[in-house]
Amino acid sequence: MKQRNLQINQIPSVLYGEDSERVWLFIHGKCGCKEEGAAFAEVACPKGWQVLAIDLPEHGERKGETGFDPWHVVPELRGVMENLRQRGGCVRLRANSIGAWFSMLAFADMPPEKALFVSPVLDMEKLIRSMMLWAGVDEERLEREGEIPTNFGETLSWRYLQYAKTHPILQWSAETAILYAGQDNLTTRNTVDAFVRRFDCGLAVMENGEHWFHTPEQLAVLRSWEESLI
Repeated sequence: MKQRNLQINQIPSVLYGEDSERVWLFIHGKCGCKEEGAAFAEVACPKGWQVLAIDLPEHGERKGETGFDPWHVVPELRGVMENLRQRGGCVRLRANSIGAWFSMLAFADMPPEKALFVSPVLDMEKLIRSMMLWAGVDEERLEREGEIPTNFGETLSWRYLQYAKTHPILQWSAETAILYAGQDNLTTRNTVDAFVRRFDCGLAVMENGEHWFHTPEQLAVLRSWEESLI
């Protein structure tokens, strides 16, 4: 499979596949990187698509940076989408976890033709409040201290909570299919079902799956799902 490393608006990127007017933009989640797009490209490229995958701040080639937050990532994603749109042709979206949330914020008024979301974060305010409960942190303390590290590896942020409260996902018009894991500990089934109803999405559920699809069985389900929708 043809592969070319490049910079899109100074963002390290990799473009998989032969030249095509049809492109999938691949957005990784937390702890991911652009190279994760290779597995998706193995499915999409034989069907006549290219796959463009990028590194978000603090990930991949950008590990030395800061800015894995919506006020940095959303403008970057908009710039990448504008770049792809200038090429003409068809642009679709494949996103993981928080990458789906970032993408919906960025592309609400410039939606891709189609979107595939794997274990998407759909309600960030609800997720942050759940993590506050896990950590035993109330809103008053978070406002007072600004940021609070937790023993499960996340840092609670008053600024992030306020952003999530003021930027709920209210608009999303792309034709969307979601692959959800029944054992997802970040997004509840009720949250997914409500989102699916509101935005008329397709939904597939792997009941014994986890938020991170990584076992051979989970990856087989993921690949079969992608094959059926590209």
